[in-house]
Amino acid sequence: MSGIKKFVVGSFDDEAVLFPAVKNVRKAGYKIHDVYTPFPVHGLDHAMGLRETSLHTAGFIYAITGTTTALSFISWVFTKDWPLNVGGKPHFALPAWIPITFELTVLFSAVGMVLTFCYLCQLAPFVKKHHFSPRATDDHFVMAIECTEKTNQSEVESFLQKAGALDVNVQTAESGWWIGRYDREQKLYREELGY
Repeated sequence: MSGIKKFVVGSFDDEAVLFPAVKNVRKAGYKIHDVYTPFPVHGLDHAMGLRETSLHTAGFIYAITGTTTALSFISWVFTKDWPLNVGGKPHFALPAWIPITFELTVLFSAVGMVLTFCYLCQLAPFVKKHHFSPRATDDHFVMAIECTEKTNQSEVESFLQKAGALDVNVQTAESGWWIGRYDREQKLYREELGY
C-alpha cells in the first residue's frame, strides 16, 4: 500500500495522439503512473518503457512443479505405498503415467499463471483502485502523471494540453490498492484535508 499522492490526468481521444504524447512525457522526464485504455494498444508498453513480462518464466516453473509433483506422487504410490502386480507389469510403469503427468503439468501451469497475473495486476473481486476517468473503459485514453516534489503542476498541465489532451485535471488519490469499498478514497482524502 502507498499513501495519497497528486496526479495530473490527461484524456486523449485517439491512440495516434496518445503515442507521441507518452514519448514526449518520458523525454521531458515526468513520471508516468499509468496509461489506461479502453482496449489493448499494441506497442504502448514499449513506448512507456515497461520491461517485458516474466510471466512465461513463471509458467515454465509452475509446469516443472506440476511434472515433478505428478511423477513423484505416482511413483511413490505404485512403488512404495500401494504396489500392485497387474498382469506382471513393472511397478514403475512410466509410459502409463504420461497422460496424468501431462494433465498435472498443464493444470499447475495454467492455474499458477492466472494467479500470478491477477496478483501482479492487482485484480481480484475485493481489490479496489482509484479510477482516474470513467471514460477510460469507453472511448478515452487516460494518462496519469505522478506529481513529485520536483514536478511543476501547471507546467505538466500545459505540457499535456500541448500534446493533444482533450481534458486535463489534477486529482488526489491513493496510488496503491486497498481492500474494501470505493468510498474509502473519499474518507482518506477528507482525513488528509483535516475534515
